[in-house]
Amino acid sequence: MNDQKSPKRSIKMSDVAREAGVSPMTVSNAFKHPAKVVAETRERVFSVAARLGYVPNLMAGNLASGRSNIVAAIAPSIQNSNFAGMIIGLENTLRARGYHLIISVVDKIEREFEAVRALIGRRVDGIVLTGVNRDDATRTMLVNAGIPLVETWDLEGPFIDMGVGFSARKAAKDITRLMIASGKRRIGLAGYEVSNNRRFQERVIGFKEAMMEAGLSPNLTAFVPDWSGFSGGRLAMDELLGREPLLEGMFCFTDVLATGALFECMRRGWDVPGRFAIAGYGDYEIAAEVPPGLTTIHTPGDKIGEAAADMILRRINGGDTSDMIIDVGYRLVVRGSV
Repeated sequence: MNDQKSPKRSIKMSDVAREAGVSPMTVSNAFKHPAKVVAETRERVFSVAARLGYVPNLMAGNLASGRSNIVAAIAPSIQNSNFAGMIIGLENTLRARGYHLIISVVDKIEREFEAVRALIGRRVDGIVLTGVNRDDATRTMLVNAGIPLVETWDLEGPFIDMGVGFSARKAAKDITRLMIASGKRRIGLAGYEVSNNRRFQERVIGFKEAMMEAGLSPNLTAFVPDWSGFSGGRLAMDELLGREPLLEGMFCFTDVLATGALFECMRRGWDVPGRFAIAGYGDYEIAAEVPPGLTTIHTPGDKIGEAAADMILRRINGGDTSDMIIDVGYRLVVRGSV
Protein backbone atom coordinates (compact mmCIF):
# COMPACT_ATOMS: atom_id res chain seq x y z
CA MET A 1 0.00 0.00 0.00
CA ASN A 2 1.39 3.38 -0.99
CA ASP A 3 0.88 5.93 1.82
CA GLN A 4 2.51 8.75 -0.09
CA LYS A 5 0.06 11.56 -0.61
CA SER A 6 -0.40 12.88 -4.12
CA PRO A 7 0.36 16.57 -4.63
CA LYS A 8 -2.65 18.75 -3.98
CA ARG A 9 -3.97 20.38 -7.13
CA SER A 10 -3.63 24.16 -7.10
CA ILE A 11 -6.83 26.17 -7.19
CA LYS A 12 -7.35 27.94 -10.51
CA MET A 13 -9.32 30.99 -11.55
CA SER A 14 -11.80 28.72 -13.34
CA ASP A 15 -12.51 26.94 -10.03
CA VAL A 16 -13.41 30.22 -8.36
CA ALA A 17 -15.52 31.28 -11.34
CA ARG A 18 -17.48 28.00 -11.31
CA GLU A 19 -18.11 28.16 -7.55
CA ALA A 20 -19.10 31.85 -7.63
CA GLY A 21 -21.29 31.42 -10.73
CA VAL A 22 -19.42 34.04 -12.76
CA SER A 23 -17.03 34.10 -15.71
CA PRO A 24 -13.25 33.83 -15.31
CA MET A 25 -13.01 37.41 -16.63
CA THR A 26 -15.18 38.60 -13.73
CA VAL A 27 -12.87 36.88 -11.27
CA SER A 28 -9.87 38.50 -12.95
CA ASN A 29 -11.48 41.94 -12.82
CA ALA A 30 -12.50 41.48 -9.19
CA PHE A 31 -8.84 41.26 -8.23
CA LYS A 32 -7.21 43.52 -10.82
CA HIS A 33 -9.91 46.12 -11.44
CA PRO A 34 -12.37 45.89 -8.53
CA ALA A 35 -14.16 49.11 -9.48
CA LYS A 36 -15.38 47.38 -12.65
CA VAL A 37 -17.23 44.68 -10.72
CA VAL A 38 -20.54 45.17 -8.90
CA ALA A 39 -19.90 45.19 -5.14
CA GLU A 40 -22.14 42.18 -4.39
CA THR A 41 -20.48 40.09 -7.12
CA ARG A 42 -17.01 41.22 -6.07
CA GLU A 43 -17.60 40.20 -2.46
CA ARG A 44 -18.96 36.82 -3.57
CA VAL A 45 -15.83 36.22 -5.64
CA PHE A 46 -13.58 37.21 -2.74
CA SER A 47 -15.52 34.97 -0.36
CA VAL A 48 -15.25 31.95 -2.64
CA ALA A 49 -11.56 32.65 -3.28
CA ALA A 50 -10.87 32.82 0.45
CA ARG A 51 -12.77 29.57 1.09
CA LEU A 52 -10.92 27.73 -1.67
CA GLY A 53 -7.55 29.27 -0.82
CA TYR A 54 -7.16 30.86 -4.23
CA VAL A 55 -4.42 33.47 -4.68
CA PRO A 56 -4.38 35.23 -8.06
CA ASN A 57 -1.17 35.26 -10.04
CA LEU A 58 -0.90 38.91 -10.91
CA MET A 59 2.56 38.81 -12.47
CA ALA A 60 1.53 37.81 -16.01
CA GLY A 61 -1.03 40.59 -16.20
CA ASN A 62 1.42 43.03 -14.71
CA LEU A 63 4.05 42.19 -17.31
CA ALA A 64 1.53 42.66 -20.09
CA SER A 65 0.13 45.95 -18.80
CA GLY A 66 3.42 47.36 -17.48
CA ARG A 67 1.74 48.01 -14.12
CA SER A 68 1.97 46.31 -10.77
CA ASN A 69 -0.96 48.10 -9.10
CA ILE A 70 1.37 48.62 -6.16
CA VAL A 71 2.51 51.93 -4.69
CA ALA A 72 5.35 52.03 -2.15
CA ALA A 73 5.96 54.41 0.73
CA ILE A 74 9.19 54.93 2.63
CA ALA A 75 8.70 56.37 6.12
CA PRO A 76 11.18 56.93 8.97
CA SER A 77 8.79 55.43 11.53
CA ILE A 78 5.41 53.77 11.95
CA GLN A 79 5.30 54.50 15.69
CA ASN A 80 4.95 58.24 15.15
CA SER A 81 1.19 58.87 14.94
CA ASN A 82 1.67 61.44 12.18
CA PHE A 83 3.42 58.96 9.89
CA ALA A 84 0.85 56.33 10.84
CA GLY A 85 -1.86 58.77 9.79
CA MET A 86 -0.14 59.31 6.45
CA ILE A 87 0.04 55.56 5.87
CA ILE A 88 -3.67 55.17 6.66
CA GLY A 89 -4.49 58.01 4.24
CA LEU A 90 -2.40 56.34 1.54
CA GLU A 91 -3.91 52.91 2.16
CA ASN A 92 -7.53 54.08 2.13
CA THR A 93 -7.16 56.11 -1.05
CA LEU A 94 -5.18 53.46 -2.93
CA ARG A 95 -7.39 50.57 -1.88
CA ALA A 96 -10.51 52.39 -3.10
CA ARG A 97 -8.91 52.55 -6.55
CA GLY A 98 -7.74 48.94 -6.69
CA TYR A 99 -4.11 49.56 -5.71
CA HIS A 100 -2.03 48.07 -2.91
CA LEU A 101 0.42 49.80 -0.59
CA ILE A 102 3.73 48.41 0.64
CA ILE A 103 5.73 50.12 3.37
CA SER A 104 9.48 50.32 3.93
CA VAL A 105 10.69 51.79 7.23
CA VAL A 106 13.99 53.63 6.76
CA ASP A 107 15.15 55.72 9.70
CA LYS A 108 18.53 56.74 8.26
CA ILE A 109 19.10 58.64 5.01
CA GLU A 110 22.11 56.38 4.28
CA ARG A 111 19.76 53.38 3.98
CA GLU A 112 17.32 55.04 1.60
CA PHE A 113 19.28 54.21 -1.57
CA GLU A 114 18.99 50.44 -1.04
CA ALA A 115 15.29 50.71 -0.17
CA VAL A 116 14.51 52.79 -3.25
CA ARG A 117 16.50 50.46 -5.52
CA ALA A 118 14.63 47.42 -4.15
CA LEU A 119 11.25 49.06 -4.73
CA ILE A 120 12.06 50.20 -8.26
CA GLY A 121 13.35 46.70 -9.00
CA ARG A 122 9.97 45.32 -7.99
CA ARG A 123 8.34 47.62 -10.54
CA VAL A 124 6.10 49.57 -8.18
CA ASP A 125 3.88 52.09 -9.96
CA GLY A 126 4.80 54.99 -7.70
CA ILE A 127 6.80 55.92 -4.61
CA VAL A 128 5.99 58.19 -1.66
CA LEU A 129 9.00 59.53 0.25
CA THR A 130 9.33 61.50 3.48
CA GLY A 131 11.01 64.88 3.22
CA VAL A 132 13.25 66.15 0.42
CA ASN A 133 16.65 65.15 1.84
CA ARG A 134 18.14 62.75 -0.72
CA ASP A 135 21.73 61.92 -1.49
CA ASP A 136 22.84 62.44 -5.09
CA ALA A 137 22.85 58.73 -5.97
CA THR A 138 19.28 58.24 -4.75
CA ARG A 139 18.07 61.38 -6.50
CA THR A 140 19.67 60.31 -9.80
CA MET A 141 18.16 56.83 -9.57
CA LEU A 142 14.67 58.26 -8.94
CA VAL A 143 14.94 60.72 -11.82
CA ASN A 144 16.09 57.97 -14.21
CA ALA A 145 13.34 55.58 -13.06
CA GLY A 146 10.71 57.95 -14.43
CA ILE A 147 7.93 56.67 -12.16
CA PRO A 148 5.50 58.97 -10.30
CA LEU A 149 7.10 60.24 -7.09
CA VAL A 150 5.73 62.36 -4.25
CA GLU A 151 7.96 63.81 -1.53
CA THR A 152 5.96 64.59 1.61
CA TRP A 153 6.03 66.68 4.80
CA ASP A 154 7.79 69.56 3.05
CA LEU A 155 6.65 72.55 1.06
CA GLU A 156 9.87 74.32 0.15
CA GLY A 157 11.47 71.67 -2.06
CA PRO A 158 13.33 71.32 -4.32
CA PHE A 159 11.17 68.40 -5.40
CA ILE A 160 12.21 65.69 -7.85
CA ASP A 161 8.67 65.31 -9.15
CA MET A 162 5.68 66.18 -6.94
CA GLY A 163 5.32 67.34 -3.34
CA VAL A 164 2.72 67.63 -0.60
CA GLY A 165 3.09 69.07 2.88
CA PHE A 166 3.07 72.32 4.79
CA SER A 167 5.56 74.90 6.01
CA ALA A 168 7.26 73.64 9.16
CA ARG A 169 9.00 77.01 9.44
CA LYS A 170 5.71 78.94 9.52
CA ALA A 171 4.18 76.46 11.95
CA ALA A 172 7.10 76.81 14.37
CA LYS A 173 7.01 80.57 13.97
CA ASP A 174 3.28 80.75 14.73
CA ILE A 175 3.45 78.68 17.89
CA THR A 176 6.49 80.61 19.16
CA ARG A 177 4.58 83.85 18.56
CA LEU A 178 1.72 82.40 20.59
CA MET A 179 4.07 81.78 23.51
CA ILE A 180 5.43 85.32 23.23
CA ALA A 181 1.90 86.74 23.12
CA SER A 182 1.13 84.91 26.38
CA GLY A 183 3.77 87.08 28.08
CA LYS A 184 6.76 84.75 28.04
CA ARG A 185 10.12 86.27 27.12
CA ARG A 186 12.81 83.73 28.02
CA ILE A 187 11.81 80.88 25.74
CA GLY A 188 13.97 77.95 24.73
CA LEU A 189 13.80 75.34 21.99
CA ALA A 190 14.14 71.59 22.56
CA GLY A 191 15.14 69.66 19.44
CA TYR A 192 16.90 66.56 18.21
CA GLU A 193 20.53 65.99 17.20
CA VAL A 194 19.71 65.35 13.53
CA SER A 195 21.62 67.92 11.54
CA ASN A 196 20.59 66.69 8.06
CA ASN A 197 16.85 66.62 8.77
CA ARG A 198 15.35 69.45 6.73
CA ARG A 199 12.01 69.34 8.58
CA PHE A 200 13.76 69.85 11.91
CA GLN A 201 15.95 72.63 10.54
CA GLU A 202 12.85 74.50 9.38
CA ARG A 203 11.43 74.37 12.91
CA VAL A 204 14.61 75.94 14.30
CA ILE A 205 14.45 78.71 11.70
CA GLY A 206 10.80 79.46 12.48
CA PHE A 207 11.49 79.61 16.21
CA LYS A 208 14.44 81.95 15.78
CA GLU A 209 12.57 84.23 13.37
CA ALA A 210 9.71 84.70 15.84
CA MET A 211 12.09 85.41 18.73
CA MET A 212 14.16 87.94 16.76
CA GLU A 213 11.06 89.73 15.47
CA ALA A 214 10.03 90.24 19.11
CA GLY A 215 13.50 91.49 20.07
CA LEU A 216 14.19 88.39 22.16
CA SER A 217 17.20 86.09 22.29
CA PRO A 218 16.93 83.23 19.75
CA ASN A 219 19.93 81.34 21.11
CA LEU A 220 18.39 79.24 23.88
CA THR A 221 18.39 75.93 22.02
CA ALA A 222 19.13 72.41 23.27
CA PHE A 223 19.38 69.23 21.20
CA VAL A 224 19.01 65.69 22.52
CA PRO A 225 19.33 62.24 20.88
CA ASP A 226 16.35 61.37 18.70
CA TRP A 227 15.91 58.08 20.59
CA SER A 228 15.61 59.77 24.01
CA GLY A 229 11.82 59.58 24.22
CA PHE A 230 10.08 61.38 27.07
CA SER A 231 13.38 61.76 28.93
CA GLY A 232 14.58 64.03 26.14
CA GLY A 233 12.21 66.74 27.35
CA ARG A 234 13.77 66.65 30.81
CA LEU A 235 17.30 66.58 29.42
CA ALA A 236 16.68 69.61 27.20
CA MET A 237 14.96 71.46 30.01
CA ASP A 238 17.87 70.79 32.39
CA GLU A 239 20.37 72.04 29.82
CA LEU A 240 18.43 75.22 29.09
CA LEU A 241 17.85 75.99 32.78
CA GLY A 242 21.58 75.56 33.36
CA ARG A 243 22.16 78.36 30.85
CA GLU A 244 19.15 80.49 31.81
CA PRO A 245 17.79 79.82 35.32
CA LEU A 246 14.85 82.18 34.69
CA LEU A 247 13.69 80.24 31.62
CA GLU A 248 9.93 80.72 31.22
CA GLY A 249 8.97 78.30 28.49
CA MET A 250 10.04 75.83 25.85
CA PHE A 251 8.95 74.98 22.30
CA CYS A 252 9.59 71.33 21.52
CA PHE A 253 10.19 69.56 18.21
CA THR A 254 7.61 66.89 19.11
CA ASP A 255 4.82 66.26 21.58
CA VAL A 256 7.00 63.50 23.06
CA LEU A 257 9.63 66.02 24.14
CA ALA A 258 6.91 68.42 25.29
CA THR A 259 5.23 65.73 27.39
CA GLY A 260 8.58 64.86 28.95
CA ALA A 261 8.97 68.54 29.89
CA LEU A 262 5.46 68.51 31.43
CA PHE A 263 6.43 65.50 33.53
CA GLU A 264 9.53 67.35 34.72
CA CYS A 265 7.43 70.36 35.73
CA MET A 266 5.22 68.01 37.75
CA ARG A 267 8.29 66.62 39.52
CA ARG A 268 9.48 70.14 40.31
CA GLY A 269 6.05 71.25 41.46
CA TRP A 270 5.97 74.03 38.84
CA ASP A 271 2.70 75.47 37.65
CA VAL A 272 2.09 75.14 33.91
CA PRO A 273 1.79 77.58 32.23
CA GLY A 274 2.24 80.05 35.14
CA ARG A 275 5.84 79.23 35.98
CA PHE A 276 6.68 77.42 32.76
CA ALA A 277 4.89 77.27 29.40
CA ILE A 278 5.33 74.34 27.04
CA ALA A 279 4.40 73.93 23.38
CA GLY A 280 4.72 70.78 21.28
CA TYR A 281 4.48 69.74 17.66
CA GLY A 282 2.41 67.00 16.04
CA ASP A 283 -0.81 66.85 18.09
CA TYR A 284 -0.18 63.23 19.10
CA GLU A 285 -2.94 61.42 20.96
CA ILE A 286 -1.25 62.06 24.31
CA ALA A 287 -1.37 65.84 23.78
CA ALA A 288 -5.07 66.07 24.61
CA GLU A 289 -4.84 63.69 27.59
CA VAL A 290 -1.83 64.84 29.60
CA PRO A 291 -2.75 67.63 32.08
CA PRO A 292 -3.21 70.54 31.63
CA GLY A 293 -3.50 69.70 27.90
CA LEU A 294 -0.64 70.33 25.51
CA THR A 295 -0.68 73.32 23.19
CA THR A 296 0.68 72.03 19.90
CA ILE A 297 0.61 72.07 16.10
CA HIS A 298 -1.77 69.69 14.38
CA THR A 299 -0.04 68.21 11.34
CA PRO A 300 -2.48 66.42 9.02
CA GLY A 301 -0.71 63.18 8.17
CA ASP A 302 -3.93 61.63 6.85
CA LYS A 303 -4.46 64.49 4.39
CA ILE A 304 -0.84 64.23 3.25
CA GLY A 305 -1.32 60.52 2.55
CA GLU A 306 -4.61 61.05 0.71
CA ALA A 307 -3.17 63.84 -1.44
CA ALA A 308 0.02 61.89 -2.24
CA ALA A 309 -1.98 58.83 -3.33
CA ASP A 310 -4.30 60.93 -5.46
CA MET A 311 -1.38 62.65 -7.20
CA ILE A 312 0.30 59.37 -8.04
CA LEU A 313 -2.93 57.83 -9.35
CA ARG A 314 -3.65 60.87 -11.51
CA ARG A 315 -0.15 60.69 -12.97
CA ILE A 316 -0.46 56.95 -13.63
CA ASN A 317 -3.80 57.39 -15.38
CA GLY A 318 -2.84 60.45 -17.41
CA GLY A 319 -4.88 62.90 -15.35
CA ASP A 320 -4.20 66.57 -14.60
CA THR A 321 -1.20 67.02 -12.30
CA SER A 322 -0.75 70.75 -12.81
CA ASP A 323 -1.01 71.14 -9.03
CA MET A 324 2.25 69.28 -8.48
CA ILE A 325 2.90 70.90 -5.09
CA ILE A 326 0.02 70.83 -2.59
CA ASP A 327 -0.09 72.72 0.71
CA VAL A 328 -2.36 70.85 3.16
CA GLY A 329 -1.75 73.42 5.90
CA TYR A 330 -1.49 72.97 9.66
CA ARG A 331 -3.48 74.11 12.68
CA LEU A 332 -2.53 75.55 16.07
CA VAL A 333 -4.26 73.64 18.86
CA VAL A 334 -4.37 75.79 21.99
CA ARG A 335 -4.78 73.89 25.25
CA GLY A 336 -3.68 74.57 28.80
CA SER A 337 0.13 74.46 28.60
CA VAL A 338 0.60 77.97 27.12
